[in-house]
Amino acid sequence: MYQCVAFVVLLLASTAGWTGNCWAWGATGHEWVSGIAIEKLPDTVPAFIRTPEAVAEIAVMGRESDRSKGAGKTHDAERDPGHYVDLADDGSVEGIVPLASLPVTREEYDTLLRAGGKTQYKAGYLPYSIVDGWQQLRKDFAYWRALTKAIETAATPEEKAWFETDRRLRDKLTLRDLGVWSHYGGDASQPLHVSVHYNGWGNYPNPNGYTANKIHAYFEGEFVKRNLQRAEVAAKVGPYQPCNCSIEERTKVLLLASLSQVAPLYALEKEGGFKKGDPRGVAFATTRMAAGAQAVRDMIVQACEESATTPVGYPMVNVRDIESGQIRATRQMFGAD
Repeated sequence: MYQCVAFVVLLLASTAGWTGNCWAWGATGHEWVSGIAIEKLPDTVPAFIRTPEAVAEIAVMGRESDRSKGAGKTHDAERDPGHYVDLADDGSVEGIVPLASLPVTREEYDTLLRAGGKTQYKAGYLPYSIVDGWQQLRKDFAYWRALTKAIETAATPEEKAWFETDRRLRDKLTLRDLGVWSHYGGDASQPLHVSVHYNGWGNYPNPNGYTANKIHAYFEGEFVKRNLQRAEVAAKVGPYQPCNCSIEERTKVLLLASLSQVAPLYALEKEGGFKKGDPRGVAFATTRMAAGAQAVRDMIVQACEESATTPVGYPMVNVRDIESGQIRATRQMFGAD
């Protein structure tokens, strides 16, 4: 894995205005979060996502959003801020937009931030990365379900063959979309990715004397790789619990839970808890990484469940109506100009 410091040097040379955030959990951590999330899926999620091969592929894809960094100024300037959000201690984005009342779109979000002297590209837009990718995953599941029913009810062998081919493509798209998106749940579980105190306490009131040193890269990368055990992270992932809430609300809960661990992280660092082998630091990082895997797993299940009431095709029809037999899916529904 590239060292975060080296990456920063390269990025500063090519991209103005970088905020200083590095890679949440590093390659090792992201592979664990994404892979464990898939291993913990219930049987209600389609089997093609739960195979050992899918687990291995999604685990590696979980770090893809970091590996793509440095692709170019246009790419990086647009995408890098999607890995973090700078929340103030009161739970608002840069003290301007309360997390509890985030607008639906990034355009509205950016407009509010600009009114306060910031932008989404300075403050980060991680909540929107999570919701955007989740909505795509829900749509993937919806098409997969509709195509599965369409194969059963095809009017001709030719139509059935077309549906089978299209579903094989949807399998690939779903795995890819899920794998890449899973990265952001890992980001959101790392406290330093959801705080203005992202790499040292910074120029803020600091009555507890927390460090100003750049601890971000060490905590999420070297410390994790040298001290944590994948099996211990997996063991701390609890059973799926429906939240009976929107994906936006579920995302806010995850972010606030991580934000609540920022001060404990700095207090632990001050006490030496992140020295090699210190069980306090190991327990802290293990818990946060498990929270990421659990959040990703729970969001996948929610996307699968809600796909039943998601529209597909053109003109759009509800998946539930296709699965119930009220509407028969046709090739024209999915491929008409």
